[in-house]
Amino acid sequence: MELDKTTYYDLSIFNREEEFSLFHRLDFTTTAGGREYLRQLFSAPLADIATIEQRQQVLQYILAQQAQWPEIITNGTIVVVENYLEAQITPISSTGGPGLLLSAVMTKTIYAPDYGFIKFSFSQLMNLIKGFRKLVEVFNTDITPKILKQLLDRAQQLLQQREFTELLHIESLEQLSFIQILRYDNLIRTRQKKHLWELVDLYKKLDAYYAMAKAVKHYNLQFPVFEDTPHPFIAAKQLYHMILQAPVSYDIELDPKSRFLFLTGANMAGKTTFIKAVGVAVFLAHIGMGVPAEHMKLSFFHGIFSNIQVQDNIFKGESYFYSEVQRIKNTIIKISNGRHWLVLIDEMFKGTNVEDAKNCSLAVIQGLLRSSNCLFILSTHLYELAEELQGEKNILFKYFESEVIADNLHFTYQLKDGIAREKIGYLILKREKVLDLLKEIK
Repeated sequence: MELDKTTYYDLSIFNREEEFSLFHRLDFTTTAGGREYLRQLFSAPLADIATIEQRQQVLQYILAQQAQWPEIITNGTIVVVENYLEAQITPISSTGGPGLLLSAVMTKTIYAPDYGFIKFSFSQLMNLIKGFRKLVEVFNTDITPKILKQLLDRAQQLLQQREFTELLHIESLEQLSFIQILRYDNLIRTRQKKHLWELVDLYKKLDAYYAMAKAVKHYNLQFPVFEDTPHPFIAAKQLYHMILQAPVSYDIELDPKSRFLFLTGANMAGKTTFIKAVGVAVFLAHIGMGVPAEHMKLSFFHGIFSNIQVQDNIFKGESYFYSEVQRIKNTIIKISNGRHWLVLIDEMFKGTNVEDAKNCSLAVIQGLLRSSNCLFILSTHLYELAEELQGEKNILFKYFESEVIADNLHFTYQLKDGIAREKIGYLILKREKVLDLLKEIK
């Protein structure tokens, strides 16, 4: 599946203010390297249903054994081991015979800070090795999903290195004398350095998958069901936007017969949130995660393309309207490849006058309706467009309800069939005392 940079930011999957991003909300990694690998997974949605289902199986398998994940490996473990492997400390010159004792004593006395660093690092190195032993023992079985098994099989091979095997038989670092510690330091940094780096990299990947599983459990996300169909569809019950503190749930169905959702409603009624909720759920489904819904079925999509937060470009001398036109043009080019796309458009052509926006929007909508390989969700304030589109058989008209009670505006955030009729801009001006302030101007 393909998303461009604009769509990633439109859906707040990544965000310039990191704490407001979906990635930040779902990041349960415990290591810095795991976080970077998780970002890679979010940046590369999967390419087909089979691969998606394989990742779903990985996360489900981890969830089933989650209580036995080795918490002994922490970010501190990884950082210390990496620093240890990068340290410019010369190992002792001998690993046996009289030379071993002399070399070890000199290091412990003359180079005491180096020895202290090595000893401290060894405690974390042993945590890493023992943590991997538990991972292999608990998670590497005959029914382990392929992706996870490949990582754990390699870890198991690495643990069979003689030095690692010997360390695994030691209960505590206190059992080792300073001579033994420095001997193992020599052997590991001269023989096993490459293998230890590989273990570190393996754990970063495992940490990312574990984080995805933890996020699924923490937010009670449900794994969607994919169906291989010739035309795209989405069917979700109680879908919600998980970034919100108190989200409202929606039911949605889009299919070849109703492939264009025409969405109306007042400002702040919930249109943009709904559009983003659908986009986020489809995205999460395509990286193999659970979705924020009670239940969801969908087809495979080759991409999501959004037109939500279009911006002008003063450096290029491009107006807001020109930027909107360019984004719509790029949308049309993208979806003309015959593949399945989910197209999300929020308030098209805001950068021109109402009559012009209506004509432009009508032309674009009627053109997009010719595509049978894509699903579209479009929100607009131009309710009059609905009259022109009533004869189009593939359009689904929905609106977000709002009510005016005693000159006060109330939003129910409920998605209903039909077209909104409320025009409440003047009411909002009045409610926010803008009209009173205007009267006081001298």
